[in-house]
Amino acid sequence: YRIRKKRATIFFRRCPFDEVRYNSLLEGLEISITKFKSCLNDTETSRWDSEYYLKYYLNLEKLMGLRDTIILESLCNNVRKGIFDLSPDNYCDKGIPFIRTSEIKNPIIDFSSTVFIDGSIHKDNNSTELLPGDIVFTKIGAYIGDVAVLPTIYPKYNFSQNVAGASIADKTNSAYMLFFLRSKYGNYQIRRSMMLSGQGKLELNDIRHYRIPIFNEEFKLLLTNYLSYANILRDKSALLYEDANQYFCNMVGIGASKLSNVNVTSKHFSHFFNCGRLDAEYYQPKYDELFALLSAYDTKTLSEIVNIEKSIEPGSEAYQTDGIPFIRVANLSKFGITDADVYLSAEEYGDIMRPKKDTILLSKDGSVGIAYKVEEDTDIITSGAILHLTIKDDSVMPDYLTLVLNSIVVKMQAERDAGGSVIQHWKPSEIEKVVIPILDNEVQVQITEKVKESFALRKKSVRLLELAKTAVELAIEQGEDKAMELLTQNM
Repeated sequence: YRIRKKRATIFFRRCPFDEVRYNSLLEGLEISITKFKSCLNDTETSRWDSEYYLKYYLNLEKLMGLRDTIILESLCNNVRKGIFDLSPDNYCDKGIPFIRTSEIKNPIIDFSSTVFIDGSIHKDNNSTELLPGDIVFTKIGAYIGDVAVLPTIYPKYNFSQNVAGASIADKTNSAYMLFFLRSKYGNYQIRRSMMLSGQGKLELNDIRHYRIPIFNEEFKLLLTNYLSYANILRDKSALLYEDANQYFCNMVGIGASKLSNVNVTSKHFSHFFNCGRLDAEYYQPKYDELFALLSAYDTKTLSEIVNIEKSIEPGSEAYQTDGIPFIRVANLSKFGITDADVYLSAEEYGDIMRPKKDTILLSKDGSVGIAYKVEEDTDIITSGAILHLTIKDDSVMPDYLTLVLNSIVVKMQAERDAGGSVIQHWKPSEIEKVVIPILDNEVQVQITEKVKESFALRKKSVRLLELAKTAVELAIEQGEDKAMELLTQNM
């Protein structure tokens, strides 16, 4: 170039495009180049958000393009959302299971919190009826994109407006569709299709157009067998756990005794003053009857048995997409911990306590009273709504205490203490005073053995489900023969 009176004149020389050098400059950068016409997705909707074109998604899309596929809708009778704006006043203890987002635990339905609706309401909303073998998606909320298949436990189901239900035309396709949707090739489509909004959601039209690979019948049958066997193991696990729970209840007299359902009682004013509670629900006769039953056994307060520690609540501004998994109450059940959907910085939160082997995690907010014993040292951080209990009394076995915390004995104490508010909160000062019956060592051993066997079966069930998901990914990348070899070797 040359300078002419404070103006720069620049001369360019035409050079051939150096693709190798260009690609080397892009290497390591999160930059994707795509054709304009590719900005229309399968539903003919324009997508301009950069996240939609992440290299990870494009690479998986390229691999999927090497397989013959069909759209999900072609395998279904219909894909729709559930009953709109159904009031909780319509929930009941028996009837048609009403599937909400809290039941979809990817890929199994968790019936521990299931509510039911009356047959007449179901009949009025029969267009949203689902059957065993149909598939449900969490389409909004914290666990958006979780997917599960409905089991044969109940003959029919219905579902809420925050759930998308796919009525599968041929139920022999249910297992392979489920495992594909859980695989990275199905999951990337779910993640890509989330709408751009403050709170992401899945649109039905996107779900209908998910691309599903075509597999041979032999491979699909193997996947069906894996799902069936995993469900059998999980059912056996649940029965064993319930057997242990019933054994405990019988030992303390709860099983043979029906606590009163009378909701009228009288108390001296001094009792109100000493308890500091004025809500009528706190004084229901069934609670007095519970403590009368427990008084016949050796008991200790929870604070006498364990050390209680509280974790942290960093706030949503600290949430990341990678780092240390941050476990909230929604991730916790009496059977384990589901994968985190948010993470915390390893640098900023590296010194925060982690659950160690035999630590009992206990929820105190929201769904109060959920207890789970950690099987091994774990690199996770729990929210402030989850307490860490460490046993200090050698006369109490960890598995026994965990089962007691999940039993009706403690559930009723949590119900009494945390009642009286829209969002339940169980104060640590109340938790410390929870009454725990201390049964003979021999009884604790029997309960512990049942619990351990139950968890071993559940662990095997989870392993089979993960193997099936891995097999689907292998089938897409290397063909069904390799995938079938993996499954037959581990059946």
